[in-house]
Amino acid sequence: MNTYNTAMARLSRAHSRAASVALLTALAWLAAALSGCDDAAAPSTARKAPSARVHWVETVAAKSQRVGHTALRTGTLEALRKVHIFNQEEGRITEIAFHEGDRVKRNQVLVRLDDALLRAQLDKAAATRNQAALDLSRLRGLVKRRLAAEDELARADTALKVAQAEHDLLRTHLEYTVIRAPFAGVITERALEPGDIAPKHTQLLTLIDPDSLITRVQVSELLLPQIRRDDAAKVRIDALGQRVFSGRISRIYPSIDPRTRQGTVEILLAPVPDGARAGQLCRVTILSRPRNRLMVPFGALRRGRDGTYVYVASADNVVRRVDVRTGIRRGGEIEIVDGLAIGSRVVTKGMLGLEEGMKVRTTGTSARAVAPPQP
Repeated sequence: MNTYNTAMARLSRAHSRAASVALLTALAWLAAALSGCDDAAAPSTARKAPSARVHWVETVAAKSQRVGHTALRTGTLEALRKVHIFNQEEGRITEIAFHEGDRVKRNQVLVRLDDALLRAQLDKAAATRNQAALDLSRLRGLVKRRLAAEDELARADTALKVAQAEHDLLRTHLEYTVIRAPFAGVITERALEPGDIAPKHTQLLTLIDPDSLITRVQVSELLLPQIRRDDAAKVRIDALGQRVFSGRISRIYPSIDPRTRQGTVEILLAPVPDGARAGQLCRVTILSRPRNRLMVPFGALRRGRDGTYVYVASADNVVRRVDVRTGIRRGGEIEIVDGLAIGSRVVTKGMLGLEEGMKVRTTGTSARAVAPPQP
């Protein structure tokens, strides 16, 4: 039995060695075959030129268009004429005839102050003036008869002038106790009531003219040179629905905010529509006058650390980068203020991987940019 087992083990090892030799022989044959294929294909590959990487782009010629800019801004309606009514004479208020919302006429009495003390002082000043006039008249008669000196007459004349000035001053103070409306309008604020003591220069009322409404909006410094006083504007008041009302530019402020680069434009709403009131939110559409502008598609703009630029295909079909300064935007186009000339072929599509110096082949408004062969 041991002899049998030993024989079987030897036979198994012999089969294993035979299988290993066969496997190694097969692998060697396969490697030789593959090596022969590579050697046969190598000359054919060496004869082929390396394939170039094609980069498709599209160009559009920059063109001059007559374009007017439309700017939409929000603002708040304000009364063009608005005054705060102050008292110039102190005293107790005896009458305030109007409340908020009341309409008043021009020169209508708004407020009365207690004038008893001033009237008494005015009566005293009138008596002093009358006495000075009598003294002057008497001295003139004495001077004619040479019973009084000329210097006495001069002093009497001066005393009369001083008395008259005192009288006029008190009369002016007395007039300040009656406060009248400087223009026709509506009372929007009533600060005090009859019986209150009003120190000098205290605000008593606020008066506005509801028939003159304006709004002030901020516009870009690029738009300011293109608008003029009396240019038309459209105004929509949210509280009055979707109706659009006519307005005009009544004032363009001369200064520009250095932080926002925006200026202030005043729009007059004329005529004032029914229901429009100071404080309402409004939306103003400003229409600038049309002028020639160099326009390119907005998608052609690129932004880098050094600013805004575009890619341009030159006459010798080479892509180059050009720094530009932009202006207004209208829909899908934007104005180029500086950097481009009319007819420049601006790359608008296919800029991914595009670099300055690439050779370009164009067909009409389409172009193919071919990258130079890699060494």
